Amino acid sequence: MRILVLGLTGYLGGHVAGHLRALPGVRVLGGGRSPAAEFGVDLGTACADELARTLADAAPDAVVNCAGATGGDPVTLAEVNARGPAVLCAALRKAAPAARLVHLGSAAEYGPGTPHTQVPESGPTRPLAPYGATKLAGTVAVTTSGLDAVVLRVGNPVGAGAPAAGLPGRIAGLLREAGTDPDAEIRLGDLSAWRDFVDARDVARACALAVSAVGPLSGVLNIGGGRATVVRDLVHGLARIAGFRGRIEEGGGGSARSGEVSWQCSDITAAQRVLGWRPSFTLDDSLAALWAATTPQGGGPPR
Repeated sequence: MRILVLGLTGYLGGHVAGHLRALPGVRVLGGGRSPAAEFGVDLGTACADELARTLADAAPDAVVNCAGATGGDPVTLAEVNARGPAVLCAALRKAAPAARLVHLGSAAEYGPGTPHTQVPESGPTRPLAPYGATKLAGTVAVTTSGLDAVVLRVGNPVGAGAPAAGLPGRIAGLLREAGTDPDAEIRLGDLSAWRDFVDARDVARACALAVSAVGPLSGVLNIGGGRATVVRDLVHGLARIAGFRGRIEEGGGGSARSGEVSWQCSDITAAQRVLGWRPSFTLDDSLAALWAATTPQGGGPPR
């Protein structure tokens, strides 16, 4: 089975490619902007005809789209997260209409949740920031494409190789810099929001199950931990694993991308029913993998 992974050298793309490579009978083809990618693909700028020619050369049985932008101005977010999936679907219809498309969406598409409840795939989508809005536009492009396609709406991924642009990766960097100095102080913004964290390895396994599921897939499946954790607990849990002895000072403010979303938690029962998937790693497992990957001998995502 030939599987083209777009965004191969990115955070989740690396985990997905590593997991797929370990499966028997699978050949992973890499697509992306990096020179390491076998096929040069930039979903933010590619036209449908150009991308169709690349897909024809790759001849994939399935495509996993891990490419996406989590930061930048609204134009950049729209080009990669909204336009990109639309162009990909148009190219697939031309060059590989029978290939299955597995697209990674985001729980940010839901916007603010109702405290102490899990949101199902049928729940309202009310993103409050450009990131969530552009990811939602990409989801709509995929689910209305007429292709054999499914969107995995991913919660907050945690694990080895987490980028510094996100909270877990940024905290790991700050803790590594602080070391075990008892006088060290780390100042952070408001940590009172609740998020649904999921291990990057569990995301990769969900992608593999979606690629190999029998029969056509369609719609959206939530891929998360299925429980909300206050961000403060993630920070202090990582500090404990790191052996941090200093102080963590929590102040006001927070991520613009998070907006006013104080609660996010996904109902993951559909993924279990359709794919037979449930998360297998705890948050402590994820944090331990993240921390281990920051050491000189630690590794990043499996390759």
